[in-house]
Amino acid sequence: MAKLRTFLTVLLLSVLASTTLTTTASAGTAPSSGWNNWSCRPGAAHPEPVVLVHGLGANHWDNFLTLAPTLRANGYCVYSQTYGKTLLGGLAGGLAPMADSAAELSTFVDRVRAATGAAKVDIVGHSEGTTVPAYYMKRLGGATKVDDFVGFGSNFKGTTLNGLATLAEALKLQGLLTGVGCGACTDYLPGSAFLAELNDGPVAVPGPTYTSIVTRYDTVVTPYTSGLLAPAPNVTNIVLQDKCGLDFAGHLGLAIDPNVAQLVLNRLDPEGAKPFRCRPFTTLGI
Repeated sequence: MAKLRTFLTVLLLSVLASTTLTTTASAGTAPSSGWNNWSCRPGAAHPEPVVLVHGLGANHWDNFLTLAPTLRANGYCVYSQTYGKTLLGGLAGGLAPMADSAAELSTFVDRVRAATGAAKVDIVGHSEGTTVPAYYMKRLGGATKVDDFVGFGSNFKGTTLNGLATLAEALKLQGLLTGVGCGACTDYLPGSAFLAELNDGPVAVPGPTYTSIVTRYDTVVTPYTSGLLAPAPNVTNIVLQDKCGLDFAGHLGLAIDPNVAQLVLNRLDPEGAKPFRCRPFTTLGI
């Protein structure tokens, strides 16, 4: 039990530590409005505003210190919120049960659409920020409101958390996860009711395009293949190392990875996609 408590604490702190990692945003023409500026109006080149969805234990700001400015610099209206708040408030979101977080996302998407006048949004998410949108699109009617979905560090089938989640299940310690205010942790346990509902039929539903980016060096989503979607005409799975063998990013490092940023930009705008350039990258296993 002590080992599990320690792991959960380290997991949350490691996500928050991502705020100390920096990189340079992609060059481009700066839009007239900024991140979470509700007066931003999408232009003809990028008619869908982008909603960013953070990961477990992170918040809407620290998770996207690199990617949000990159998207802004490339002419997108960009929005994010800290969802799933529990005991730690806005410092660490994504802890509430994921079905509740998906309902929050639904409300936020509608707010973005109303403010911008856009019929649909694009969603870009990291880690739990892929699972929650997947549920929203499949179970809460979000598929009619989303054009493109791009996830990295994706997780659709749960995680063993390097075996510790499996240990929690075997020792009947799931209540501990809920007790520390992390219903999402319980949802991620293999065999949970939430995952059973999400995976009852294909995760990807008709309508939006789905792109899922995973890294072989992921030690949070284990196995990393939990982030791969079933083949479908509207699905693209990308194993990062198949695109760039010199990229050693772990789960957290994906949020500041210039190769991931390239892939996100190209998937959001296939017609304007630029040739992919592999850049050596590592975050020392993070």
